[in-house]
Amino acid sequence: MRIHTLIVDDEPHAIEIMERLAAHVPEIEIIATCSNAIKAYQLLQTTQVDLIFLDIKMPGLSGTDLVRSLNAPPMVVLTTAYPEHAMEGFELNVVDYLLKPISLSRFLRAADKILFTFKGIKPIMQDQPEAEPPKEHYLYLRVDRRYVKVNTNDIHWIESVKDYLKVVTGNEVFISKQKISLAEKLLPTGKFMRIHRSFIVPLDKVERLHPNHVIIDGHRLPVGRNYKEICIRRFLPEETDY
Repeated sequence: MRIHTLIVDDEPHAIEIMERLAAHVPEIEIIATCSNAIKAYQLLQTTQVDLIFLDIKMPGLSGTDLVRSLNAPPMVVLTTAYPEHAMEGFELNVVDYLLKPISLSRFLRAADKILFTFKGIKPIMQDQPEAEPPKEHYLYLRVDRRYVKVNTNDIHWIESVKDYLKVVTGNEVFISKQKISLAEKLLPTGKFMRIHRSFIVPLDKVERLHPNHVIIDGHRLPVGRNYKEICIRRFLPEETDY
């Protein structure tokens, strides 16, 4: 099985790096490279392509504009040196987003997604130890003159509403007179993230990240302007070990 792949980037050196990275995955076959999105569009009219590694910021037509112009785009992995531009691609349902400089380990994780999307193939990096079940941690909320013990593994999001805190779980909503800044300090380190001055979300329950919001259980929660960059870096970790 071969995944016919196109690389689109206006920097020759970036194309060379992608070719070297792709050489580590036998299923990915580079059939062509293009230096701009216009040439890529023309090639796609006559050539079967299963996957595009697509730079976002290019002169003329951007990578995201190219995707929008296609009636039935192939799998797309966006690449960019600018984290803020990666946000443009979240609404396009691409397979992955790679921040330059791209490390081999990060590329292989993207390849896992590509192979699974293309044929449901078991990921390349399959020798990882199984994740331990999440340890129980509790948040104690004062609700109606009593304290309620809430397992933080059950929390879907936390919202600040004026002087009150709204804690949403899978089947209950708790309202407590408490500041969101205090709740943030009491939550387990590394498992929750402030995405807005009024919202905290658990990382493992974020289904999708869009330019201005995240999706949890079909609910749209806003990403604050001052939190956009940290959201990108959290969900698209930039690695430099290549």
